[in-house]
Amino acid sequence: MKFSRRVVLLSLGSFLLSAAFTSVHAQMVDVAELMAPGPLPDRVLGNDKAPITIVEYASPSCTHCARFYKEDFPAFKKKYIDSGKVRFIMRGIPLSPTAASAFALARCQSDDKYYSTIELLFEQQKNWVSEKPKSKALLAVAKEAGFTRKSFKACMSDKKLSQAIDDEVHKAKEKFGVKSLPTFFINGQMMQGEKTLDGFDKALEPLLKTS
Repeated sequence: MKFSRRVVLLSLGSFLLSAAFTSVHAQMVDVAELMAPGPLPDRVLGNDKAPITIVEYASPSCTHCARFYKEDFPAFKKKYIDSGKVRFIMRGIPLSPTAASAFALARCQSDDKYYSTIELLFEQQKNWVSEKPKSKALLAVAKEAGFTRKSFKACMSDKKLSQAIDDEVHKAKEKFGVKSLPTFFINGQMMQGEKTLDGFDKALEPLLKTS
């Protein structure tokens, strides 16, 4: 899968900034604009009528993002998503061409397999992350996620999807100011930096009390 120079440059810039996770910045973005249909249709977890909507921007190759999904997301999902308190959306902002190919695997899946594929990519991150594409390693992950060699090749050669991922990166950076990963928007308020379940508790409980 080929991605434009713009994706690579934006992603490298995000990668350099992603190392600076010592502070958490909070700013508001227009919620209607954040939730407006984008280059890729959102894959949603949770109740559409939940009082809180969280949009996460992450990359399959981001180690901070992987830590959240492996260590905190199961408990977070049970406490907030499964209980109907949070509607959750993860949007991919790849940090490299290889990460873009990995994210494409999740986007080629049906709605009910999107998040499980994202989690699988995080779990096996060390096996496929590299500066240069590792097609065999990604194919192994893809097969575990249910792809055949044929469907994997079709996904990797989908030019329309690659352009949509490119456009998603540009929109996240230019319109919403996403400069590090993971970045979360909680009802439109930006939260940059690695977050734990305790961190989400502190951010979400005040909102739930007023909902």
